[in-house]
Amino acid sequence: MILAFDTSSAACTAALFDGDGECVARADEVIGRGHAERLVPMLDELLDGRKADSIVVGVGPGSFTGIRVAIAAAHGLAIGWGVELSGMSSLGLLAAGANDGGELATAVQGGHGELFVQQFSAGKPTSDLLNVPPAAAAAATPAKLVIGSGARKLVDARGWGEAREALPSAANTLKMPADIRSLPAKPIYARAPDAKAKAA
Repeated sequence: MILAFDTSSAACTAALFDGDGECVARADEVIGRGHAERLVPMLDELLDGRKADSIVVGVGPGSFTGIRVAIAAAHGLAIGWGVELSGMSSLGLLAAGANDGGELATAVQGGHGELFVQQFSAGKPTSDLLNVPPAAAAAATPAKLVIGSGARKLVDARGWGEAREALPSAANTLKMPADIRSLPAKPIYARAPDAKAKAA
């Protein structure tokens, strides 16, 4: 069985897949904040006494705190169970939920009014991951369809296109290309942290 979960966004999302890749249990809750308090009980309810053979965890980009919560939980479970752990692109997970297989852009709200943006085609990334203001994001994303929490902001900035509000769902994990769900289980922040270390 494969356990997948992501807390990079306002959603706390998890899914369990059997040996044939069928999703046998899922949970998707929009909680905003509080992932640290909700994730472990959610996983406990989802597993219902079962143990996974491998774990796939969302590694971002997205909320600094959310990404760290998921990765810490994934490492703890992987050590406790003695199973393989890999990371998945949170934007790739978002793209996998679009269900149209065509070209699209993902846009997720980041800090300081900026957006995390990346283009996808048939589920595969076709551009670099950027963390830029809406105007720069608009110039970098030619796809008509834009999905994610920052979709409306991007489409408004360029004045055309289709904005589709969406959050990632772990139930779409196995729809992703293998290379973007076989990443190291380390955070992809895509921008520098707000806190700066003091100069020596």
